[in-house]
Amino acid sequence: MSGEAFHLLGTPRFGGILIVADHASNHVPDDIDLGIDPAMLDAHIAVDIGLGGIVEAMAARAGIAAHVARISRLVCDLNREEHAPGLFPETSDGHAIPGNRIDACAREHRLERFFRPYHHGLAALLDAVPPALILSLHSFTPRLASDPGQQRPWHVGVLYNQDDRAARIAIPLLEAEGLMVGDQLPYSGKVLNATMNRHAEAEGRPYLGVEIRQDLIGDAAGQAEWAERLAWICNKVALEIGG
Repeated sequence: MSGEAFHLLGTPRFGGILIVADHASNHVPDDIDLGIDPAMLDAHIAVDIGLGGIVEAMAARAGIAAHVARISRLVCDLNREEHAPGLFPETSDGHAIPGNRIDACAREHRLERFFRPYHHGLAALLDAVPPALILSLHSFTPRLASDPGQQRPWHVGVLYNQDDRAARIAIPLLEAEGLMVGDQLPYSGKVLNATMNRHAEAEGRPYLGVEIRQDLIGDAAGQAEWAERLAWICNKVALEIGG
């Protein structure tokens, strides 16, 4: 269960935890020219910094698997609806992405090559091996270049749309760790929650949307710490929801 758009880490288990990482890669295929400085591919506009190590560590545990994007969000933002304006962003945090000024034919080609296989693969996996809980995992920059005055002090954000079952359990657990938790911060899951709206809320599947501040997970130690924390919290959330 893998392809150019996504790959599977770990072994999915019925009643286990499935991580969904829409923005864990900064890869741009050789035949796509975004027209940007290659150094930008290491910035938050291209990838959710720090997630790779967390996902790998969690998926190495029994009962946890991960459906992980293999392309940069600048190639195709997989956490958007198919016809959303930002699906192929022409600007991101003040940076122009000239290679995304594409016509309808090129847009359809990227949808068929990346977006649809990613979501079809996720749907098939969820149907074949239903998890007890989906962890939608992202990270956020402490400071936007386009709005440097904006304060983003939260260590972690918990996002959701209509289904807040997992969020209500997870938030106090995270706060008990001494963390500053943003409930629907740094932005609201009622505004940006496309992948979970489609694969979790629409199907009644419990999910936990988590955003970790990137400066906390920029090295191996921080990634290991958060992998450990999220593994036990997700298992506790899944047990409480299932019980």
